[in-house]
Parts: sequence; structure tokens; C-alpha cells
Amino acid sequence: MKTYLIGYDLNAPGKDYASLFEAIKAIAHLWWRHLDSTWIIKHPGGVKEIRDALAPHIDANDELLVVHLSGEGAWKGFNEKGSAWLKEHL
Repeated sequence: MKTYLIGYDLNAPGKDYASLFEAIKAIAHLWWRHLDSTWIIKHPGGVKEIRDALAPHIDANDELLVVHLSGEGAWKGFNEKGSAWLKEHL
């Protein structure tokens, strides 16, 4: 299963993130979220499939980024649990 990074900016004031969060959780076989607008998920499909599944949950002026991850990463400031997840799943 491939690993993807999802990033977004929801630009409308008062935007309800719940619908987008539920959509991400619904398509992910495994997910991680320690940063406000960044998720890392495991998913069997491709970037366009993920983008298309999440697009109905954002507004026209919002931004969405889906990137396939290579397996290499570096981070700082995460707790032990967050670091352990990244080490295991990147």
C-alpha cells in the first residue's frame, strides 16, 4: 500500500473541517495527523483518486495537495508516538 501526504488550506471563514476529516478517514487504510492541515495516509490508489474523493469536501477557493511519499523523511518536535508512527509507516 502506498503512502501519501495530504495538505490543505480551507480559506472560507467558519469552514467546517469535519466533512473533510471524515472523508480522509474513510479512504485511508491508516492515517496520521499531528499537524493542523497535514495528514499522511496509506491508500491503495493514486493521487488523482484521492484528490477526486476529497474534492467534494472543499470549496472552490480552497487548496488541496496530494503527494505520493518516497519513504524518506525528517522531522523535529513530534512526541514519541508520532515519531514511532512515521518511522514505521514512511
